[in-house]
Amino acid sequence: MNRFLSYEKKDTWIHELSGVTKLIFFLLWSLTSAMTYDTRVLLVMIAVSLVVLKMSRTQFRQVSFVFRAILVFMVLNVIAIFVISPYEGCRIYGSRTDLVRLWGSCWLTKEQLFYLFNIVIKYFTIIPAVFTFLITTDPSELAASMNRIGISYKLTYALAISLRYIPDIQDEYHRIKNAQEARGIEMSGKAKLKDRIVRTASILFPLLFTTMERIDTVSNAMELRGFGKKKKRTWYSARPLKRNDYLVLILTVLFCAVSLFITYRDGSRFWNPFQ
Repeated sequence: MNRFLSYEKKDTWIHELSGVTKLIFFLLWSLTSAMTYDTRVLLVMIAVSLVVLKMSRTQFRQVSFVFRAILVFMVLNVIAIFVISPYEGCRIYGSRTDLVRLWGSCWLTKEQLFYLFNIVIKYFTIIPAVFTFLITTDPSELAASMNRIGISYKLTYALAISLRYIPDIQDEYHRIKNAQEARGIEMSGKAKLKDRIVRTASILFPLLFTTMERIDTVSNAMELRGFGKKKKRTWYSARPLKRNDYLVLILTVLFCAVSLFITYRDGSRFWNPFQ
């Protein structure tokens, strides 16, 4: 079955890294991407992210659905930014170069186009990192890693259970879909888009009820075992840091520090090629 954002154990050096290492890398990477608008830094980050994603041997089918959803959100976000503030780029870069008249007195400017381009590539610095982090990290090890850096084990355990249920929910969805198609209800690409949306929405109700039953079962099992009674707990899946972990952490800290230095050395986080 096609699964997205589900952990698969593979023989790569990225999978062998500790969850703590991958979590710190993801947090620092996201922080750096959020803070910089330097196009040069962002392009390098995209290249590094894609290389790491490729080395993790992640298959496109694992991320295709989420990737398309993010692309739609990104396009809508860019359109909204332009409609709300069509000259934000001009304000940031301190100049205005008109390219095309869009409507009335509204022009598409080179500065605004460059600003929107930076917003787009910021997405692409984070998306591969998110996919790599989720697909190469065992949920139990992720929970242990988050608890190790001071987050409550109750929260981390809830996150681990949620990630573990993603493949199960997908399997249940496909089983219900196959049962519907066996009854003659067309749900493939042959059906009209409107019919597919309506028929897919009809699956959500039995899927919701099944999920609620599983939540109740797991909650009762955890309560019977006294979960949450102690302030601390041990983790079976905890993994100690090794040489590659320390190497990745050092390189990540250095890269992020250099990136932020390049970004803020002139006092602004926006690289201005129009000066």
